[in-house]
Amino acid sequence: MAKPLSRLSRCAESENVMETVVRVVPHANFSLELWFNTGDHRWFDVRPYLERGDFRRLKDEALFRQAHVALDTVCWPGGLDIAPETLFDRSVPVEDSCMAGVGVAGVL
Repeated sequence: MAKPLSRLSRCAESENVMETVVRVVPHANFSLELWFNTGDHRWFDVRPYLERGDFRRLKDEALFRQAHVALDTVCWPGGLDIAPETLFDRSVPVEDSCMAGVGVAGVL
């Protein structure tokens, strides 16, 4: 089986490729399950952002559950969004996500 290309390898192949979010599922414990246009399937932990500026509003689980894809990234009502490159760079592949508490508590 061929080994998947690293992100660096993919960038070298096509300098114009930028990861964009194509699907999001919010999970308990403030994590997002993400699918990217590159085929990557990743977990993103939102908890470190919950004490920063407008992102404090995402502590409201009802609002957090309203995560949706718009303009190639994850957005919430009220103009909240996280840049797709941040979501990609600071997330972990699902197959590597034996992370305590991230994405394992179930769908909200």
